[in-house]
Amino acid sequence: SWSGTCRVIAPVLADLAKKLPNVTYLKVDVDELKTVAEEWNVEAMPTFIYLKEGNFIDKVVGAKKDELQQRIVLTNLVHKYEIELVFYCFNFVSETRIS
Repeated sequence: SWSGTCRVIAPVLADLAKKLPNVTYLKVDVDELKTVAEEWNVEAMPTFIYLKEGNFIDKVVGAKKDELQQRIVLTNLVHKYEIELVFYCFNFVSETRIS
């Protein structure tokens, strides 16, 4: 709720979820799940990690809208809609549900 960059990028993620519904979108609050963030070497917010079947594929650090969109489209095409995008942020509360 206090991270400006997370609030800025949240609508972009919601839009991507509508456009690419076959991608699984997950949000992680690093304040509440510090061990998860440490396990995935999350050092800056927001961090987006692309996974396939739990395995690391790619990562975007920062609220880089264009890069996030390009990588998710490319990763989605390469891995045939079987990816998960994990969004790491502090105290992330969104009014828009990402499914």
